Amino acid sequence: MTMIVCGLADLPRVISARRPSHLVTLLDPTTMIPTPEGVAADRHLQLGVNDINQPAEGMTAPQEGLVMRLLDFAASWDESAPMVVHCWAGVSRSTASAFTLACARSPETDEAAIARTLRSLAPHAYPNRRIVALADDMLGRGGRMVDAIEAIGGNGYVSLGAPFDFAARH
Repeated sequence: MTMIVCGLADLPRVISARRPSHLVTLLDPTTMIPTPEGVAADRHLQLGVNDINQPAEGMTAPQEGLVMRLLDFAASWDESAPMVVHCWAGVSRSTASAFTLACARSPETDEAAIARTLRSLAPHAYPNRRIVALADDMLGRGGRMVDAIEAIGGNGYVSLGAPFDFAARH
């Protein structure tokens, strides 16, 4: 089954059209949203985190606990319906999380191949490097996830992404 990666503005349309069973929200800690109609509250994970790669005063940087919560939540997803993963713009936190989940569900697949697929589907993607680095450590990937994301490069400073489907297994 697939994950749908999008920004907050596209979320209502995506939920209405695709009827996901699970929803991951990655917004700054002061911008939590109510669970949208059509998604059960216990299938909506909200992670309050700023889109930063290094700790900064007054901001919430991604931490190991965030990645653990993401992985634990996704373990309950049986892939019978899509999972939506969104952040504010659909560019950084959401693409890093989708990449993380694809790597977790595809332990034998080359991380670089997953990253190249991400790039081909989402030229706007610029996965949050801290989320990827934490996941790389937790999944025992030996730096390969980090290297794969670095290899696909930047996104030309695109600030808003378009929704895209990303396979959960590669």
